[in-house]
Amino acid sequence: MRPRALSIVVPAYNEQARVAATLDEMITYCRQVGREVEILVVDDGSEDRTPNVVNEVASQFPEVRLIRLDRNRGKGFAVRVGMLEATGTRVIFADADGATPIAELQSLESALDDGADIAIGSRAIRVEGVKLRARWYRRVIGRIFHGFVSLIGVRGFADTQCGFKLFTAHSARAIFSRACVDRFAFDIEVLLIAVRLGYRVVEVPVNWNHKPGSRINLLTDSARMLFDVLRIRLSLLGGVR
Repeated sequence: MRPRALSIVVPAYNEQARVAATLDEMITYCRQVGREVEILVVDDGSEDRTPNVVNEVASQFPEVRLIRLDRNRGKGFAVRVGMLEATGTRVIFADADGATPIAELQSLESALDDGADIAIGSRAIRVEGVKLRARWYRRVIGRIFHGFVSLIGVRGFADTQCGFKLFTAHSARAIFSRACVDRFAFDIEVLLIAVRLGYRVVEVPVNWNHKPGSRINLLTDSARMLFDVLRIRLSLLGGVR
């Protein structure tokens, strides 16, 4: 029997134009399938109306709660705050732009039903019925980044960066209580810790659509991510605390 309690963590930074539609999609889906859900939107020090928009949605839908950070700390920090605050028996973090439809949750939950501790969405595994709509330059930079990550020892995953990852409550707390990377490379650290702790991680193909308005600068942020990946690798050489 699948547990009903689900937590969805949504990190948000200057997402006033996109977050309401994403929350509406999540609420509609969970109500349609009869899931008990809490949606934790972690505002990462937004400078626009993102907190106001989230509070407006929360005033209509009790499933939604805003956690507001006093300043911008990075996506990894925001996700970590939300994951450790979550109370569901299963916890997923999903991007505020809704690039991966929340209905893809079903595929990730099936992996947990089959015994996995963690299921991560993948844009790199191509199967019939799954579509990826991404700009060509994103694919090129993504492949370069993945190649570098593999070279330094982070192997076994076709797509580490998809912002759609589901955890059991136990694995989420164990991993995110140990994590410390605050920016975009946090996914790498999370997966490395998961493997070191012996959790079973399954990669699941998901539909993904490019959404305009990305907060990522593909050149500068990719360079920072590569630096962080090296730092993560060095910090974990002595094992996980």
